[in-house]
Amino acid sequence: MNKHDTQHSHDDGHDHSDHDHSHDHGSSGHSHAHHAPQSFNMAFAIAVTLNLCFTVFEATYALIANSMGLLADAAHNFGDVFGLVLAWGANWLLTIPARKRYSYGYKRTTILAAVTNAIILVASSAIIAFESIQKLFNITAVNEYLVIVIALVGIGVNGGTAMLFLKGAHEDLNIKGAFLHLMSDALVAIGVVFGGIAIYYTGQMWIDPLVGLFIVATILWGTWGLLRDSLRLILDAIPHHIDANGVTRFLENLPDVKAVHDLHIWGLSTKEVALTAHLVMAGDHQSDVDYKKINTVLKEKFKINHVTIQVEMENSDFLCIRCETC
Repeated sequence: MNKHDTQHSHDDGHDHSDHDHSHDHGSSGHSHAHHAPQSFNMAFAIAVTLNLCFTVFEATYALIANSMGLLADAAHNFGDVFGLVLAWGANWLLTIPARKRYSYGYKRTTILAAVTNAIILVASSAIIAFESIQKLFNITAVNEYLVIVIALVGIGVNGGTAMLFLKGAHEDLNIKGAFLHLMSDALVAIGVVFGGIAIYYTGQMWIDPLVGLFIVATILWGTWGLLRDSLRLILDAIPHHIDANGVTRFLENLPDVKAVHDLHIWGLSTKEVALTAHLVMAGDHQSDVDYKKINTVLKEKFKINHVTIQVEMENSDFLCIRCETC
């Protein structure tokens, strides 16, 4: 491949004024615009503190009330606190600048945190299911009054702290993991309240372990998407929200572009997406203005904010060898 037949265009969402240009058969232009990701440090601090205190409070009264549903919810809450701490740490690492050896910084730790959170939720579900089935065959009395009161407090704590992450949950899988943890806790607490009310009016103690199994179903239903998407990111799959066919059509329809190959799209983190592509072109190369337009469309329409494009002349003797295989 002829180094003079290459062009690069970068835009990862941060503002730097470093440009360098060289001209021969082609030119190189780099444009970086970096801005700090939205900070959720205060949200994490509040959520971790409140939920840790409530978990201890709930577990204590679950033992007093002899409630499997309440104890299962406390165990789930404890797992969620640990998950929140992981997500918090990953979110903080996201703000650390890139270093010589870690050229992308520590962005992928957010993906690791999302995977870990999903695994924690699945593991806690298995424990809750086992204990609930055990109690279903060994029915014991439950203090439904305590169950209802403690669960109502849980709804307020979990639901309130979940709202702290609502805005970021739409664009960051790591923040979405934290949000899902807390919202699943709130939904579970609602189930525990209804279970306590049902026990109060019917006197049927088997309802309590049944509520525990309901909790498991709720957790797994909410966790599946998080686990699937985070595992895809670990494997560098195209993020689920990216229209890969649309990106390909956009690049192929650029002026003078004859072919697109070696196109790769992957997640740098749970909120940043990268793209590399080779464009085979006829005639003149793209200008800096053209690259700016390409970056703008990829960022605004396709949510891709770190772009690298290599241009190869159609009649060049030095076309990338991968153009025959990609």
